[in-house]
Formats: sequence, structure tokens, C-alpha cells
Amino acid sequence: MISIEEARSRLDLAGQSHILQFWDELGAEERNRFLADLSYLDPEELRDHCRGAAEAASRCSSPQDRLDELMEPVPMEFIGGVCRSDKKTLDDWENEGFLQISLNRVAVLLLAGGQGTRLGVPYPKGMYNVGLPSGKTLYQIQAERIRKVQELASTRHDSMCKVPWYIMTSEFTLEPTEKFFKENNYFNLDPSDVVMFEQRMIPAVTFDGKVILEGKGKIAMAPDGNGGLYRALVDNGILEDMKKRGVQYLHVYCVDNILVKMADPVFIGFCVKKGADCGAKVVEKAYPAEPVGVVCRVDGVYQVVEYSEVLPETTALRGPGGGLLYSAGNICNHFFTLEFLMDVAQNFEGKLKQHVALKKVPFVDAKGTAVKPDKPNGIKMEKFVFDVFQFSRNFVVFEVLREEEFSPLKNADGAPVDTPTTARRSLLNQHYRWVLAAEASFVDPQRESISPPKSGWVHISSHLLWTCHIFSCKMSKLQTEVVHYINETDV
Repeated sequence: MISIEEARSRLDLAGQSHILQFWDELGAEERNRFLADLSYLDPEELRDHCRGAAEAASRCSSPQDRLDELMEPVPMEFIGGVCRSDKKTLDDWENEGFLQISLNRVAVLLLAGGQGTRLGVPYPKGMYNVGLPSGKTLYQIQAERIRKVQELASTRHDSMCKVPWYIMTSEFTLEPTEKFFKENNYFNLDPSDVVMFEQRMIPAVTFDGKVILEGKGKIAMAPDGNGGLYRALVDNGILEDMKKRGVQYLHVYCVDNILVKMADPVFIGFCVKKGADCGAKVVEKAYPAEPVGVVCRVDGVYQVVEYSEVLPETTALRGPGGGLLYSAGNICNHFFTLEFLMDVAQNFEGKLKQHVALKKVPFVDAKGTAVKPDKPNGIKMEKFVFDVFQFSRNFVVFEVLREEEFSPLKNADGAPVDTPTTARRSLLNQHYRWVLAAEASFVDPQRESISPPKSGWVHISSHLLWTCHIFSCKMSKLQTEVVHYINETDV
């Protein structure tokens, strides 16, 4: 830990000496904690960060250069998809994916640094229960899907295999996530295969480039966005851990998608067969003005373009077949080779774009009084995980059905979209389709046959049944006790 004299010298060099304005009012324990926090701040990095944040925020208020003239859709030869391919092709990709999984070459990586603030809960989003009849949380659903894909790969290739689960947390989510997994016995996964690590925290900054004090002895910090993954992989020795385990391929996803397919063999197999170093799953945009980013090329380079970066008439453009020209909606679901991640970490991480987020950041004023602002007063800088697409040598896109693979949980009930209710319904409706596709029968608790319930009333325990419908199989042995029914009032 640094001394107060060294802390003052560093902060003076960074132009942030105001950070210690309440030093004389702090107790001994508070001072020690504060100095420990300050010891992690490099003065040159802090100076550059604060200047860069203020300059980036000022550009936000100026007219931005539009990307419309530079955009072009992803060429068809680099796009695969569930509806774009025949059964034999899908089977080939699936078989390749299961082979790679059986050889212990595949891992999944979860981006879980955010809190459940918009959901209105004080704990990590992965611990959220959307109200399924089973009461399962997002973490449990995902853990059981990992167990199932391991089981399927092991059965197909007569060899025991493991899919390591790397979970990137933040300062806010690491401790509760670790505790939750321990309390739930890691959902019957091997604890050594569940690797949690922290992303960096960076200071929030005022519009004039000054670090914000959350308290008299505490800087307001925020995670550096899901694009902080690439530095965190190096800082925490994760790339080396993957290398030791023999991992070659990574499936990276966000925690809030209740329909996510963990280490999806079809997606993995597609990317491997195409020789891709980087890939993205996408869904077709629901309508031109849908507020999602689209995967495309800009001036010959792959990237995600946000809807706010282009004109409405560009988002409404139609292709020869009548569909949207820019329809590849980004769902934060990606494939990377380990070699590509190591290349990014070593050569490109410092070139990633910094994105500006204007936020309401609680602070203490010049008198030390705590203030909760009612309008944005600070800048949080973020990097995005998809900003590495530009560095790919062989980038591919895989289109999937929204109703089968994408239903994010972002907002509390009462919002129009992406709520616990919409997430729950998406999963229950999917399970209902599975049962119908399997030609299964429905019975009541007395084992008497009944008519099929309406869509949204069926819940299948995910550790017993995985996404078999993708493999065009008949679930002839589907056990009736796997199926749960819920009252109409719960739907």
C-alpha cells in the first residue's frame, strides 16, 4: 500500500488532487481503505482516462458523422443459420460441435459484471428467478444446460468430457455470485470447472474531467463494460488457464438471455467448419426501428452499428428478397478461438474504442454532503465485447430464430419488453413447442390423458431435456413427470 505522500504525488501528476480534499476528516480505518484503493491507480492512465472521458462526452453533444454511406451487409457466403441450411448441413455442424466438446476443446464464458439495478433487485442478475414453476434462477438454468451438453457429447463419443465455465464478474457481483454458487453446490458442476474472475473498475468522471467522489474516502467506480473482458483475461491469468486445459474454442454470452444455448454444438461446429476465428449469433430484426445494433461491414471492416448511428431511411432499406437489408440483430452471443483472444489481448486491446455513458452518479459535494442527482452528472467509459470483430481474419455470422434463442431480461415488470414476464413466457412457450414436436402425450396427476394445454403452460426441467428440437429428433421417451403445469393466473 502506498503512503499518503506518494498518493498526493500521484494524484497531482494526474491532475486529480481534489480526491484527497476530505483526507483530514477520515478515520484511521477509512484512510487505510482509501490508500489501498488509490494504490491501484496509475497516474498516467488516470490522467489519460479523465481527459479522454471529458473529450468523448463533449463530442456526444456535437453532430456525429453518420455511417450510412460506409455500411454494407454481411456477404451471404459468411452467413449460416438454422433456417438458411438443410438438415444434413445442420447435422454436420452439430456433429462437429459435439466432437470438439467431447475432446475438451470448448469452454463457455459468461459476462456477468452488471447488477440487477433496472430489475429493481440488489443482487446479480444471474441469481434472479423469473417465476418459473421450478423456481430456477438464470444461473441454475445455465448450469444445467452445461451439464446436459457435457452428457450428450460424452454419450455420442463414449468419453467423459467437461465444458469449463468462466464467469466474468465485477467488484459488485463477485462476492454474492461466489456465495450463491457455493450455497447451491455449484449446481452439481465440478467447482474446479467454474472459474470466476473480476473485470477492472474505472473511475466515473465529471463533464470537466474530474474524478467523482462517492464518499469522502471513496471514488465512484464502475465496471469498464463487457469489452473489459480482454484485459481481465490477461490480468487474471484466464488465457493461460484455458491453454492448460486444452481449450481452443470459446462461446461467450451475456447472463440475461434466458434462452441462451450453452456451448451450442451447431454454432460451434459451424464456426469450426468455416475456419472462423470470430463469430456472432444474430436474430432477424423485428422491425426497421427496433433499437438493437446490427452486425455489418463499415468501410470493409466488421462491426456492430447501433441504430442511433444511422438514419431511419437506412434502417428501412430492403434487400432483393424484400427483407431488411440490415437485419442481423446483435444478441451478444459470440464465438472466439483461443488463438484470436490471445492475439487481441497482446496486440489490439489498447485499440478498442471507448464508449461514453452519461449517468446519474451519486457524489459528495464540496461540503461533504451526499447528493443523489436527478439528471446525468457523470461519465462512465465502457468498452464493448463486439468491438474486436474488426480484428478478425475470418469472421462469420450465424442467424437463429428469436423465439428459440433470444429473450433478454433487462427491465422490471411494467416495462413493455424484456421483463421477467416476457422471459418466463418465452421459455414456457418454447417448452410447449418442444413437447408438441416430440408428439408427447399430456396427462393429469392421475395419469389420465388430457387435451394439450395452451401455449405457455409447459415447463421442462432443463437438466433432463436440452435443445433436442434443434437436432430434429423425436423425444419419444419424454417422461410425463418432466412436464409441469401452471395456473392461468401465473402465466
